[in-house]
Amino acid sequence: MQGDNYQPLIELFNRLFLPTYNTVLVAGEDEPIYLPADEQHPHHRVVFAHGFFASALHEIAHWCVAGPERRLLEDFGYWYKPDGRSAAEQAEFERVEIRPQAYEWIFNQAAGRRFHFSADNLSAGLGASDTFKRNVHAQVLELLETGLPLRVQMLVGALSEQYGTPALSPDQFVLALDCEELAEYA
Repeated sequence: MQGDNYQPLIELFNRLFLPTYNTVLVAGEDEPIYLPADEQHPHHRVVFAHGFFASALHEIAHWCVAGPERRLLEDFGYWYKPDGRSAAEQAEFERVEIRPQAYEWIFNQAAGRRFHFSADNLSAGLGASDTFKRNVHAQVLELLETGLPLRVQMLVGALSEQYGTPALSPDQFVLALDCEELAEYA
């Protein structure tokens, strides 16, 4: 398993996506953000938080979800509700995070890293629900069966080559839930 050396990931991403999507990966100091090209910056920027490899993969996953029009808007045009969401807001967060976290899990696997579900709501004491985990897992399996979108496929191939990981297969994605939940899920 690799440490948090994110520089090879930046180089890999930029090599793949600067020429094809005019987009670069940038280690940020603060909160992650997506910034489209403007007069001062000729390239779109996927900025990840505090130099964390996991944050980079998470932000790349959101970039892979965003379509062409969304990639022209700061943070893809979405409004972000920070930590401290209500249970209803958390449920909505989990609904829209299924696909990005499925991509993130796939990227982590391709990079030989462990994936951690993100509930992104620490102050409310709400972790990722088991339902959310099952939904993300189901999305991963569906993507592996039906085929990965082009940008995801490009990055997975490059990550696998960079980190020497085997081709992805469904048996690499194991979902650990409580015993009761696991029995219901089987």
